[in-house]
Amino acid sequence: MAVRLTGANTNDITALQPLVDGIPPVRGKRGRPRRRPKRVYGDRGYDSDRHRAWLRRRGIQPVLARRRTPHGSGLGVYRWVVERTLAWLHQFRRLRIRWERWPEIHEALMSLACALICWRFL
Repeated sequence: MAVRLTGANTNDITALQPLVDGIPPVRGKRGRPRRRPKRVYGDRGYDSDRHRAWLRRRGIQPVLARRRTPHGSGLGVYRWVVERTLAWLHQFRRLRIRWERWPEIHEALMSLACALICWRFL
């Protein structure tokens, strides 16, 4: 799991590259751990041909909804995972409304909440 803290008025697409680069290696089967996901799912906020090409160069299949197309792209099947995780993060009172002045403290609380969510899930 990778988490990135940005301002409320920041476009989603500007955080895509640092977020993908921040994904830690995934251990599991024998051999080298995977360093990148197989696919990246995103809504219309991530629609950009430049970023699609960047993901493809890294060996990641982009599954991003296109702007100005009718709904029904099928991303809702996978989107609920993101919405569920956001709901789990909002269960922590300090994350629901940001009271912290320093972004480092808020990011530390968010990382701790993500660790607790993963621990509960496993």
